[in-house]
Amino acid sequence: MFDTLTPTLTRRRALVSGAAIIAASAGAARALPVPPNDRHEWEAFKLRFVDPSGRVVDTGNGGCSHTEGQGWGMLFAVAFDDPVTFDLLLNWTSRHLRRGYDRLHSWRYQPNAAIPVADQNNASDGDISIATALWRAHRRWNRPDYASAASAIARDILSLLVTTAGPRTVLLPGVEGFTFRDSVTVNPSYYAFPMLAELADAAPSPLWVRLIDDGQALIDEGRFGQWHLPPDWLRVSRVDGALAPHPHWPARFSFDAIRVPLWLAWGGHSDARASEAFVSFWRFGHAAPRAWVDLDTNMVAPYAAPAGMLAIGHVATARALSLAGAAMPDTFPTLQIANDYYSAALILLSRLAWREGGVA
Repeated sequence: MFDTLTPTLTRRRALVSGAAIIAASAGAARALPVPPNDRHEWEAFKLRFVDPSGRVVDTGNGGCSHTEGQGWGMLFAVAFDDPVTFDLLLNWTSRHLRRGYDRLHSWRYQPNAAIPVADQNNASDGDISIATALWRAHRRWNRPDYASAASAIARDILSLLVTTAGPRTVLLPGVEGFTFRDSVTVNPSYYAFPMLAELADAAPSPLWVRLIDDGQALIDEGRFGQWHLPPDWLRVSRVDGALAPHPHWPARFSFDAIRVPLWLAWGGHSDARASEAFVSFWRFGHAAPRAWVDLDTNMVAPYAAPAGMLAIGHVATARALSLAGAAMPDTFPTLQIANDYYSAALILLSRLAWREGGVA
C-alpha cells in the first residue's frame, strides 16, 4: 500500500470543527458487521493479555496494568459484542483503580509491589477510554447504569483535566503534576478525537467543542523536525500558548505520538497537516518504517517499527489516499506477529479505526 503514495502530500484544508466532529459521532457505536478475522484477533488478544480476573496485562512493562489497557479492552469487548468480558474488565477496573474522591481512576497497578496502586494520579487517556467504552456499552446493550457511569467520568474529565494555557484550551495528561507557573505539559496522543466527541454526547457541554478545536490546532501547529511531526510530550506556554517539545522527555515522535495519526484517521481528519506529515515520514523519509525519529537531530531509530505501528501506518495511509470502501490489505499486521500487549492493542485499535473511520 505504501508504494502507491504520490511523492508529496501538499493539500491544506481547514480543520473540521469540534461541533461537526461531535455531530458526526452520533452513529459511532453502531453495531457494524465484524469480519471473522477481526473476531479471531479479539479472541487471541483475550487469550494472551486478559487474565481470568479481568486484568489486562502489559507484557512489555513487567506485567503491570493501567487504565489505558483496561479502557481499550472494554472498547474491544463492546466492538466484538462480548458483554461477559466487558463486565469482567469493568469490575476489575472499578475494584482496583477507581479513586475514592472523584470518578477518575488511578493510572497503574503493579501486581508484585507491596502497594500495587502506589500512585493515585490518573491518566486522562485511560479515563477517556473507560468513559467512552461505558457510553458505547450503554448504547449497544441498553444499560442506563453504564450511561450514568460514563457521564460522571466525562464530567470529571471536563472539571479536573481541562484547563487553559494562553489562548488555548488544553487537556492535562493527569490531574497532578502537569501545570507550572509558566507552562502546561500536554501529551498530543491523549487527544482521542472520536472518543472526545462521544463523551460530548454523554455529558453535553460547549467546553468539548473548544477542547476538540484547540486540540486539533495544537497538533497542527506543534510539529517539529525535518518531517514536521508532533512530539510525544509538548510544552505549552501559559503566556501566549507557544509550543515546543517538552525538555523533560526526548524530543521524539515515537511510541506515544504514533497514536496521533490513528485518532486523526479514525475521526476522518487525515487531511490535517499532522496526518499528512506522518504519511510522508512513514513512506519517504527512509528505506523502511522506523520506530521513532528524533525531532531535534532527525536521527531515526536503529530498529524497525513494531507491528502495532505498522497497523497504524496502513490506516493512516489508506485515509490519506481516500481509499474509502477498499478491502483491508492482506499485509495488515495480525496479533500473531505482535511481540507485546501494546503492539497487539494498536493492531486491534487500527482494525476498529478501519471499520469506523470511513476507511472500510
